[in-house]
Amino acid sequence: MATLLFELISPERVLFSGDVRGVMLPATEGDMTVMAGHEPTMVMLNPGIIAVTDSQGHGHRAFVRGGFVQIINTGVSVLAELALPPEELTRDRLDEEILRLETMREAMREDKSRREADFAIGRLEQVKTTLSF
Repeated sequence: MATLLFELISPERVLFSGDVRGVMLPATEGDMTVMAGHEPTMVMLNPGIIAVTDSQGHGHRAFVRGGFVQIINTGVSVLAELALPPEELTRDRLDEEILRLETMREAMREDKSRREADFAIGRLEQVKTTLSF
């Protein structure tokens, strides 16, 4: 099976760098799967889980707060605002993220910005449910 290079980078560290079969991203346009040969594009990320299948067929996941993704024919680079491996993602950490967004939402004046914050809060609630927190 064809592979592509995947890199998940946060300000603190590189969480993953290696060949993968595919990547599932929580893009702002909707969840998307990227495989080798994907059309080049740039997308923004919503809060959520990135799921990767490495070249050996093993699955890996990481939580991202948001960020940017560059997709080229041979690779995917994710620059995440915050990225955490599963072992660092706790219910308390997700609750902190939700509270941060709720606080930001209260200060927002534009309806569009408030809707986007509500959507992000909903995504985080879904992550809690998905991970059985």
